Amino acid sequence: MLTLETPQQLADALKQHQGLLLLIGGKDCGVCQALKPRITQLLETEFPAMQLAYVDCQAGGEALCAQLGVFALPGIRVYFQGDSFGELARVFSIADIRQLLTRPYSICFE
Repeated sequence: MLTLETPQQLADALKQHQGLLLLIGGKDCGVCQALKPRITQLLETEFPAMQLAYVDCQAGGEALCAQLGVFALPGIRVYFQGDSFGELARVFSIADIRQLLTRPYSICFE
């Protein structure tokens, strides 16, 4: 898992990885911390070509969160080939993430 803190780090990650799932959270967000291992497992088992990145809006990633327009935690942003494909915020499930990834992942990687 990549840890991002600046807009430049996000831009670099988008250039390096064809598929990127960005988890936007906070060190004091219990839901965010509980989601991390579950999302990691989902990507490892079902979407292995996707790169997981994490930005902590409460500890160092404030500038990046501001640039992304984050208003609620947790959040998910999905990028394919450097372009934003979709996002989920506040209330979502692992099934929602799976649904968001399935079709574009199959087009991009299979």
